[in-house]
Amino acid sequence: MSYLVFVTLLWAFSFSLIGVYLAGAVDSYFSVLSRVALAALLFLPFLSRRLPARLALGLMGCGAVQLGIMYLFYYQSFLLLTVPEVLIFTVLTPIYVTLIYDLLNRRFNPGYLLTAALAVLGALVIRFDGITDTYLLGFAVVQGANLCFALGQVGYKVLMERYPQHPPQHRLFGYFYLGALLVVVPAWLWLGTDRYPASGLQWGILLWLGLGASGLGYFLWNKGATLVNAGALAIMNNALVPAGLLVNLLIWNREADLLRLGLGGLIIIASLWLNEAWIKTPEAART
Repeated sequence: MSYLVFVTLLWAFSFSLIGVYLAGAVDSYFSVLSRVALAALLFLPFLSRRLPARLALGLMGCGAVQLGIMYLFYYQSFLLLTVPEVLIFTVLTPIYVTLIYDLLNRRFNPGYLLTAALAVLGALVIRFDGITDTYLLGFAVVQGANLCFALGQVGYKVLMERYPQHPPQHRLFGYFYLGALLVVVPAWLWLGTDRYPASGLQWGILLWLGLGASGLGYFLWNKGATLVNAGALAIMNNALVPAGLLVNLLIWNREADLLRLGLGGLIIIASLWLNEAWIKTPEAART
């Protein structure tokens, strides 16, 4: 749990750094590429070359989804939404974690549709007097990022369980970032623009995000995920939201509509509580 707590504090500032200093100013595909490349450079020196092919490919697949595809969604969301909105919309990630586990066990609870609909209602309340196509698209883009983040966590945890005799995890994680590079390099070559960082501050933020938030952060988060149960992992996914909101509202976004943000956020959190208390718990009791 200590790994997850540390990374939560580490990532609390990342949302605002991206939304305030990079979104709209630096090409999002270049930002993603630089973060993944720096993180890969941090772990490639430790890379173990004696791994089962399935484990190596599985790690690359987890990185491609959890980091590569997720970042492509994630950075686009900051062009469509405010930082507090992006943060609040991430609380659905634990529902996706639960849903993926259930699908792996060949079962499905229709109650998930109810909780998802309630969360959408909360999103509408946050901007009930200004619903636009861009806002709705932003909500959908964040959910794409949430789903990828959940898939990666579940996949990595399952891989580590299936290969208990694996080398130390820091010798495996280079494959995770190589998989992400296979996604973000073509995306940057195809869709990227020439809007590179124009100041030392922006370059410094990218350096920190790449080595700190992405490199150290994702390694410690996924390692922590292998050491706790699914319930604790869901709780720590949610802890990212208040931590990131507190940083953003106190430092960068003091004029936000706190009443509307709070009301919509409570509805979304209620959907998560409904999932945990009424839907997920009875389902678990029958298994």
